Amino acid sequence: MTKFRDFLLLALYCGFIFWLSHQPSLPAPMWFEHQDKLYHAGAYFILAFFTWRLLTHFISTPRHLAVVSLLFCSIYGISDEWHQSFVDGRSSDVLDWLADTLGAAFALFILYQFTSRSRFR
Repeated sequence: MTKFRDFLLLALYCGFIFWLSHQPSLPAPMWFEHQDKLYHAGAYFILAFFTWRLLTHFISTPRHLAVVSLLFCSIYGISDEWHQSFVDGRSSDVLDWLADTLGAAFALFILYQFTSRSRFR
């Protein structure tokens, strides 16, 4: 049952990102330039957590788990940017994808460190 729950959480979150990307604009106040990069990094930080949770059911090595999770998040980020290129009012940006990937990498670094340290205790 936990596999299904983790799959459902990941699928719903991916759907939420897709829905956000399909909006012509998002009502977020702009306090500084490139603030959207933090939103991207934060969203993909969360995506990486859900991806890690699901993939722990299939991959037991933390290093492989981190690599596969990062690949998934990065490829999803690319597909999200491609999707946005078709949405009126939105644009595709390599820097957004980079922020997506870096946000996911940061989350996975934390998860990897936590997992590696807990195994040695």
